[in-house]
Amino acid sequence: MKSLLGMGNALVDILATPKNSDEMLLKYALPKGSMQHVNELTANSIYNELAKIGCSKVAGGSASNTASGAAHLGMKAGFIGKIGADELGHFFENDQKINKVTPKLLTGNSGTGRAMVIISSDSERTFAVYLGAAVELTADELIPSMYEGYDYFHIEGYLIQSHSLLEKAVGTAKNLNMLVSLDLASYNVVDENRDFLKYVIENYVDIVFANEDEAKSFTGKAPEEAILDISKLCDIAVVKLGKHGSIVKQGEQYHAISAGDAQPVDCTGAGDLYASGFLYGLAAGRDIETCAKIGTICADKVIEVIGTKPDEARWKAAVKEIADL
Repeated sequence: MKSLLGMGNALVDILATPKNSDEMLLKYALPKGSMQHVNELTANSIYNELAKIGCSKVAGGSASNTASGAAHLGMKAGFIGKIGADELGHFFENDQKINKVTPKLLTGNSGTGRAMVIISSDSERTFAVYLGAAVELTADELIPSMYEGYDYFHIEGYLIQSHSLLEKAVGTAKNLNMLVSLDLASYNVVDENRDFLKYVIENYVDIVFANEDEAKSFTGKAPEEAILDISKLCDIAVVKLGKHGSIVKQGEQYHAISAGDAQPVDCTGAGDLYASGFLYGLAAGRDIETCAKIGTICADKVIEVIGTKPDEARWKAAVKEIADL
């Protein structure tokens, strides 16, 4: 079985359902349902308040989620990122180990990054994100030995805040003959870095994962046309269409995959787990249509829970469905 090394922002996902959620949102100037970046002082204040009332924590971040999903399916998995020298940093490292991911973590000067999710009584989710040490990772800190023992390299587009870091990361992987996959992360990331992304994909990337908004931002076209353009730059192009499933293309192969029959509770992490399943399928030698179906199974399991980690019962169900497939 091939192995997977992920790289991205090391964030702790913190979820809470405070009874005074509306007051909290007003206090910290967080528009309900929005995603806001906050400074370390505000982040610490929100976290301390949520900790007092009770909150759940899990190691998060897009590429970290993908690595964790791959590990649960049976792949050897590792993750490169940067944390702070604090309680949340220790938590992130330990949680990765619990989720069968080998942490390859550096320590930064700032606090550990976190994505705090305040869930209101009407189930609306408001995000307060502090990136902290996660964005202190630099190109100079990446060395080939971090990649040793892995076959696939999966990186999230959020790291594009440093062009030199992203290019060094994928360039090192290609020099080591690893298969490289890139998740485009967000349409605004694509909007701001379109030319550089095209350069990176054409020169270093084998597989591109995008949702329909990211694909449109990248190409200016609807998904069915966008995937044709993306596939000209890399070996395998994947466009996720939410409730409408996904489409995949490799050479002359093109497949449209229907969505599953899951009952969505929280769609956070669906794309990350889709990538886990797709890459696991490739590692097991499956064709791209089957890989996409495996990705759909994994995405279905995570949208049935709050947060980015399916429970063990759902993982067991996923493994059985994949075996049946």
